[in-house]
Amino acid sequence: MIISIIAALDENNVIGKDNKLIWHLPADLKHFKELTTGHHLIMGRKTWESIGSKPLPNRTCIIITRDKNYKAEGGMLAHSLEEALSLVKNDEEVFIAGGAEIYKLAMRIAHKLYITRVHHSFKGDTFFPVIGKEWFEAINNDFEKDEKNKYDFSLCEYEKD
Repeated sequence: MIISIIAALDENNVIGKDNKLIWHLPADLKHFKELTTGHHLIMGRKTWESIGSKPLPNRTCIIITRDKNYKAEGGMLAHSLEEALSLVKNDEEVFIAGGAEIYKLAMRIAHKLYITRVHHSFKGDTFFPVIGKEWFEAINNDFEKDEKNKYDFSLCEYEKD
């Protein structure tokens, strides 16, 4: 099984503010949907709540929380990243979808990173971990802003050296 991290971040690794995305890029959302449909998504409780506490269509959501009494209707619960991964069966690729704490834990075990780099600086309070030297950029596709996407951005894939 391939463990992949998927995230959108700005030029300073900002991924959000006040438990929300700061930008809206329809092309990135489409890319996210194309990559993750039919797979398991592992996310933290705050990320789950930020998407409305409901599963995304055609994906199995596994929510990590320390709260033993937490309920996540339509999703599966785990109390650690390791437990979440143990719930994934027969999936060739599982996606880690945030937030910051979960990304930080997953960086050491991930095989692949799917990063949307938004070419703009935002004020935020949540950051993606620094992508270390053990990762190399295998794919980088640049896109210019247009009538639907307000910012220039790149869709990148990283693999471990």
